[in-house]
Amino acid sequence: MVLGCTSDAGKSLITAALCRWFARQGVSVAPFKAQNMSNNARVVGDGEIGVAQWLQAKAANVEPEVVMNPVLIKPEANTRSQVVLRGKAAPELHDVAWEHRGAHLWPAMSESFDDLSSRFDLVVLEGAGSPAEINLTDLVNNRMMSHADAVGLLVSDIDRGGSFAHLVGTWQLAPKATQDRLAGFILNKFRGDAGLLAPAPEYVERLTGMSSMGVIPMIHHELPDEEGGTVRATPPAGSPVVAIPRQPWGSNIDEFHLLAHVADVRFITHPSEVSDAEIIILPGSKHVAADLDWLRSTGLADAISERARNGGRTIGICGGAMMMGERIDDPHDVEGEATGLGLLNTSTVMSKEKVVRPVTTTFNDFDDPWAVLNGLEVDGYEIRHGQGGPADATIAHGNLFATTIHGLFESPELLERLFGTRPAPVLDQTFDALADAVEEHLNTDHLWKLVRAS
Repeated sequence: MVLGCTSDAGKSLITAALCRWFARQGVSVAPFKAQNMSNNARVVGDGEIGVAQWLQAKAANVEPEVVMNPVLIKPEANTRSQVVLRGKAAPELHDVAWEHRGAHLWPAMSESFDDLSSRFDLVVLEGAGSPAEINLTDLVNNRMMSHADAVGLLVSDIDRGGSFAHLVGTWQLAPKATQDRLAGFILNKFRGDAGLLAPAPEYVERLTGMSSMGVIPMIHHELPDEEGGTVRATPPAGSPVVAIPRQPWGSNIDEFHLLAHVADVRFITHPSEVSDAEIIILPGSKHVAADLDWLRSTGLADAISERARNGGRTIGICGGAMMMGERIDDPHDVEGEATGLGLLNTSTVMSKEKVVRPVTTTFNDFDDPWAVLNGLEVDGYEIRHGQGGPADATIAHGNLFATTIHGLFESPELLERLFGTRPAPVLDQTFDALADAVEEHLNTDHLWKLVRAS
């Protein structure tokens, strides 16, 4: 099990690296995270899981499954989240207090792990946050670790500083059962000469009994973020500017990771950043009404609307497509009602039922500037409560393009048609680079011993 001293220590990346490394050794391996919190999700069959586990399954060369992430928490506000249980929204849990949810969540967590472990030689579990958050009842780290009878690797982000204190303090505050299972630690995101770390790793070994498994350097990678969006690629010189509002409740922002290889992608927060863009993309949203309020409060709503009415190409995806219409009505209080930007003569009604499905579509009969897409078949996915208007179709109207379908911008051919450059596939290259880092920088002999002993 890969645990972290803190959030963002690199658990997801290390888990993906281990999945690809073990797969290259001929091991049948699967990822598992009992509970994830993210608005970046992927459709698996007729359910949804966090993008991190979707990526880890790809790294392991296996098909992603709902059981790899049985509980997904999707924030809708600072104190409000949607609970996705076994891939499906569970509104009955919405008003259950956090401290009382465990009894409802644990069966899905434990049964999903048991299912995976019965079918794979090895399951690489990922923890959440820290196993030493003593103010919480911890199912995801400590209880799952005991249930799985897993050996633990504790990851610390050395780039943020205080790494050795994080390691020792986490070990000391973790429950005794977890202490006994923490077999090794990894120093992650290191810059510089690893030889200068001595004697600190040996000191941590003496204090905790955990073995130093190695030091992973700061790795440039091309995996999309588990939360939000980050531009990692350097676009070709002279690439068109694509501006995407960095909305507080933006969802599925990870789908733009390949776009940054063919366009100058900028996540924007101020109206002054609109004028340079050749294309504006309104992304998905987990709370359309709240994100519309944010667009108006920042001045972006007016700037984007004025630019669109003057002929600027504007694309809305899922929640962004709903924003382009006249209204969002919400008779069941799913997210809240709102007045749209009025760019399209459409309206959306929020349904209690959530559409979660893979989609294959073929574009036809589009006029310029979207005619370059005619005849193109693209695979994508839908995750939405909205129905009607742009929430039930792909609309290409003049300079405006609105669609319910996520994942279009991960199609190399679509990107080539729109931007004139075909991006190279990056995911498998990244997975192999991560596995190479495991081979080069971790004690793989000891890793094998831990796996064989578990």
